Amino acid sequence: MSHAGEKLDDRMQPLTESQCGSIAKSTDQDLAHYENLSLEEISKGKVGILLLAGGQGTRLGTSYPKGMYNVGLPSQKTLFQLQSERILSLQKLAEKKTGRSGKITWYIMTSASTVKPTSQFFENNNYFGLEAENVVVFQQGTLPCFTFEGKMILGEKYKLSIAPDGNGGLYRALRNEGILKDMKKKGIKFIQLYCVDNILVKVGDPLFMGYCLSKGAECANKVVPKGFPTEAVGITCKVDGHYQVVEYSEITQKSAEKRNRDGSLVYGAANICIHFFTFDFIERVVMFNERSLQHHVAKKKIPYVDSAGVLVKPDKPNGIKMEKFVFDVFQFAKNFVVWECLRDEEFAPLKNAEGASDFTPTHCRNSLLALHQKWLRIAGAKLINEAGEEAKQMGSPAGEDNNNAPDNNNDEKQYVVMCEISPLVSYAGENLQTYKGKSLELPLLLE
Repeated sequence: MSHAGEKLDDRMQPLTESQCGSIAKSTDQDLAHYENLSLEEISKGKVGILLLAGGQGTRLGTSYPKGMYNVGLPSQKTLFQLQSERILSLQKLAEKKTGRSGKITWYIMTSASTVKPTSQFFENNNYFGLEAENVVVFQQGTLPCFTFEGKMILGEKYKLSIAPDGNGGLYRALRNEGILKDMKKKGIKFIQLYCVDNILVKVGDPLFMGYCLSKGAECANKVVPKGFPTEAVGITCKVDGHYQVVEYSEITQKSAEKRNRDGSLVYGAANICIHFFTFDFIERVVMFNERSLQHHVAKKKIPYVDSAGVLVKPDKPNGIKMEKFVFDVFQFAKNFVVWECLRDEEFAPLKNAEGASDFTPTHCRNSLLALHQKWLRIAGAKLINEAGEEAKQMGSPAGEDNNNAPDNNNDEKQYVVMCEISPLVSYAGENLQTYKGKSLELPLLLE
């Protein structure tokens, strides 16, 4: 804590070029190689996926787990269903490539408030076609909440106010909930982690994992290029020789605006909470490093019981919650890499209710529709609108040029092409060659 409050500029170094892979800079041959390396491991049953799903949709105006949210796609699928079907699709791709039918185990971390509804939802929907034993729901821990004076807060009469211990509570939960043991028993060697709210997430992405395998990395971060210097995102770099995600508020404008010779930002590797770990690395972290992870302080509005025994809901922050961050384990990595993906293809998180400037259900829905239209156009299909003409490509709200300046192509944002492709048809744009040269009428849902 000795550095609290100071800017980190003097202690920061950018990552070296040799540890930064990128989808845009890789050849088709490289990408095929990375994919094959991953499909091989998937077919041997050596891959696990960790999902962080502890959040409720409070900002969306709902009280159920975020993964159960339906953003209004033509198929009406929830985030959980889309992600389940992407895993099914990936398993099929691996089987097709290798002739072996390996299964991916999906570990879903919930919180005290989401564990029951999440388990129930998967049960009621027959795990969306996955095998029940390969969907493992577990719960993160909690910590008490404090006033700014350091006193514990009563959440109800005779009961302390508690809150989840942050996404970095994962590492303690892996041990306490028996997940590490389960991974070891199943022979899982490689793990990818992501957050439930990202509608575009390539669950278990074989390109990202294959790059990590080709580099012999034990820990990695998937990133997107920062949209503009002052964008409010954490960036991946080194601090005092250790890998770290540094929050935008921790660096000066001067460092934020530093550029490489090619014009790209020096500190431009924006964190999107998609990570890769080897099992050996995670086991080491859980057994030896977890206790040394620092707690971060979050100022929050925390309901409390006053001296008269009445529950008060404050309208401004009145206390603190303590949490650990999932990426704080990067500092323990010896061989660390980053993989840069394209924002409009892989990152559109659901965070806000309709009416906010971005990350709303409409933002997420349109990001997916734009991507699916792009896939079909690349495959050589023509999408025909009601006027009998070929529909032009809709812009993606997740695109890098789509900042929220008032004058930013707002007319274009109204233009929507209703075209959805089930993950069971295509995981990431493959298997669409049968539509080459065909005219398809909108609205379109390929199931």
